[in-house]
Amino acid sequence: DFSTYRGMRHRRGLPVRGQRTRTNARTRKGPKKAGVALKK
Repeated sequence: DFSTYRGMRHRRGLPVRGQRTRTNARTRKGPKKAGVALKK
């Protein structure tokens, strides 16, 4: 991957096609972990 927007999203395991991540990115991020800070 180049340092493109989509490439970086993929590397962080985030949605690439414009889904909203604030509320429901659970599919890409995995199961909810209570009180665990996600690594940026």
